[in-house]
Amino acid sequence: MKKARVLFTDYAAQSSSGLLTGKIFVITGTLSKPRNYFKNLIEENSGKVSGTISGKTDYLLAGEQAGSKLDKARKLGVKVLTEKEFLSIIDKKW
Repeated sequence: MKKARVLFTDYAAQSSSGLLTGKIFVITGTLSKPRNYFKNLIEENSGKVSGTISGKTDYLLAGEQAGSKLDKARKLGVKVLTEKEFLSIIDKKW
């Protein structure tokens, strides 16, 4: 490939929009795709994913049967997003 002068671009540099820089997300419940799909979208847009809700959490991405994380997020005043709301934030089309 080098002889053919194929140029390679760093994928991480291409995909990072910085849209979610400094934002911490927690993912819970049953979603339409695996959690890693949403985790990757968050990280590709410079956000961070945590496993637990805290006062530092900015958003809870909540699917069906969200349970105790949803309750805790509401008590702490964390913004709760549905899958559709999350995707509209990062401008992903269904």
